[in-house]
Amino acid sequence: MKRWFAKLTIGLYLSMSFIGIAAHAMNFGTASHPAMYYFVWDMFCGWAAHEIRYHVVAEGESGAYYDVSQGPWSTFKPYGDLSRSQYDILGNGLHKIALHSLKNTDHEPILRIIVAEEVWPKKFNLPESLWNMRFDEPKDPKSYFWVRTTMDGDGTILSHRPNYLSYLYTKTVANNPRLQADTQRGKPFFAVSPIHRTAASGGGNSTYMGTETAWSSPSTN
Repeated sequence: MKRWFAKLTIGLYLSMSFIGIAAHAMNFGTASHPAMYYFVWDMFCGWAAHEIRYHVVAEGESGAYYDVSQGPWSTFKPYGDLSRSQYDILGNGLHKIALHSLKNTDHEPILRIIVAEEVWPKKFNLPESLWNMRFDEPKDPKSYFWVRTTMDGDGTILSHRPNYLSYLYTKTVANNPRLQADTQRGKPFFAVSPIHRTAASGGGNSTYMGTETAWSSPSTN
């Protein structure tokens, strides 16, 4: 009985793997059902070519800015030199960290809280010795700054937009006719993140309180 069960399990696994490989090779039905995610080729789906750091600042009535991305006491660094706030890749809890810092510190009245991303290509993380072996041009790292969310002093969202990687993804699809055709064949995705649900439903205010529009190019230094 155990042998038959093992053979059945192996047979089902190989059959579904074959169906997934065939569907992906023929570009047929890869987005027909969420379960197809487990059978189509999706190697390194979560890897990004950009490094991201979050900056959370509060603007006071005097025009001064305060770093509220850390706790009011010691900085918690789970691994290496990165603080806890950098592990929240979606930025869902950054407003709580900011409000916690403001609650436990003395400060002037706060007008708004700004969550900004600093983004740069990961290739610039290479040390000089490896850079010189891999690239001919001199190492000239640049960071792009992208305002994610603006809130008032109580944490109420005034404006919000997706992260910089989503911006790049949108530009990639918009500039590629084949990818545009693929989006028409697939079914709507299932948004499980509160941020993605807001973006998918079109709710919220996507205006940007600055010199750029909500989907213009990010600033760089």
